[in-house]
Parts: sequence; structure tokens; C-alpha cells
Amino acid sequence: MIELALKNYCEKIDKRLDILLPASSQYYKAVSEAARYSVFAGGKRIRPVILLEFYKLFGGDDDCAYNFACAVEMIHTYSLIHDDLPCMDNDDMRRGKPSNHKKYGEAMALLAGDALLTESFGVASRTLGIEPERIVRALGFLSKNAGIDGMIGGQVIDTCSGEPATEEILKKTYLLKTGALIKASAVCGAILAGATDREIEMAAEYAECVGMAFQIIDDILDCSGDEKTLGKPVGSDKKNSKTTMVDLLGVERCRALCKDLTDRAMEILSDFEGETDLLKELTEYLLKRNY
Repeated sequence: MIELALKNYCEKIDKRLDILLPASSQYYKAVSEAARYSVFAGGKRIRPVILLEFYKLFGGDDDCAYNFACAVEMIHTYSLIHDDLPCMDNDDMRRGKPSNHKKYGEAMALLAGDALLTESFGVASRTLGIEPERIVRALGFLSKNAGIDGMIGGQVIDTCSGEPATEEILKKTYLLKTGALIKASAVCGAILAGATDREIEMAAEYAECVGMAFQIIDDILDCSGDEKTLGKPVGSDKKNSKTTMVDLLGVERCRALCKDLTDRAMEILSDFEGETDLLKELTEYLLKRNY
């Protein structure tokens, strides 16, 4: 059921993204082409799905939230484009295709990422059918978690901290670099639907558990996954001399930690009064994924 549900969501999200990011015939069409190349390279759309499911959980009509959900996916895609650059992780493949900078060059990849980030907030602001006050609040939360106190801050710690990696530092890095945008997805969905402050806090805790587990699973796959299945090189962390949770705890302890985090996320979902079956399936699916 989960794979069919994700397929249906992906079709709707991709259709909206195609409208929101039309191909350009202007002098700057190269950056439009580069941005669309990465946006439509076959992502799983997990973050927008989480946003839409939390929006529905608290009584929202999901059609109204698609612009905001697409904005989150645009931010995620920009982060991947920049993450692959030689000055960051220097990865040549992403989702089974050449990374953006390998196809379009570093300068155009940088500009494509910048364009996606900038345009995303315009896209989110054009959300219709939802109270403006909720949109403004959600935009503020999204900005914070995509910025210095969120995803960017996590990337800084990951890239430039200069401190020996400890479990505490890695958990902080994962919560920001990977978890912040997942948290923004869940919380923004809740905010847009008019959830209570308590419900928003629960959504945030759920997403932090999922985000942490998601990154640890990525660590495990980076050292033991199949490159063809993953669609990107394995061993990237080792190549870049990055210490991961697998290095500190070992694979089995990491799997146990992911199971504990997933169990806590499932407990939180069970405490909500609305329909959470799809979110529960998605949570289990993310734990067991091999790509």
C-alpha cells in the first residue's frame, strides 16, 4: 500500500512542480534547465508527503497545501545540488544520474541551487485557501529550519567544525543537516492545518526521530549498500574522511538505535486522534529502505 500511495503522491507533486518550474526560453534558460534536471531526477518526495499527511491529519484539504509541499522539495533539491559540489562532498552521481555540476558545470549548479532556494519561498507564499497568518508562521518555521539554525548549520558542523566527532556532535549534526527539513515538513503541515501548539510539538518530536533514523540509515547504506540501488557512490563518507555514527557505534548498534527512534515515532503517531495509517507505514518503510 505504501509504495502505491507514494507513487500517487509523486505523480501529483511532480505535476505541480512542472507547473511551478516551467522550462524557460529566456536568455537564462540554462539555469532553468539545470534546476529542472535535478528536481525531476527521480526523488522519493518523502518530505512533501510528510507535510501533506500532517496537513490532512489535522483536518486540512491537502490540495491547498501542494504549493508549500513543493517548496519544501525545491529546498531539499537545492541542498542536494550544493551537497554534491566538489567543495562539499564531491559526488559525481545522484539518483543514478550525473550530479548537477557534472552535467552543467559548477557555476551553473551553484546558480540552479540558489534559484531553487529563492523561488521556493515565492512558491510557498502563493499557497491559496489557507489563512494568511498560518502561511506566514509556516514560512518562518521553514526559513529557520532551512537556514543557519537548521540545515545550513548542520552542514557547517559536518564540514567545518574541526572538532573530533563524538556521538553528541553527530546527533546534533544529523538533527540539523537531515532532520531540520523533515521537521519543517511535519510542523509546517500541522501549522497550515491549524494544529494546537501541543500537536505541533508532537509533530516536531516525531520528525526529529524520523530524521535522526533517516540519516543513520544513510550512514549504514553508505558503507554497506549497493551503488546501483542507491543511485549514488557508496563510501562517500570514507572518501571525505567523515566520521559517521557507524564508525562510532558499529552497524548493529546503529540499527538498534534506528529501531528505538522508529518505535518512538510510532508511539507519537498513535497518540494523535486522526488517521495516521499512511504515516505509520511510511515510518516503517523509511526504517527498512535499501536506497
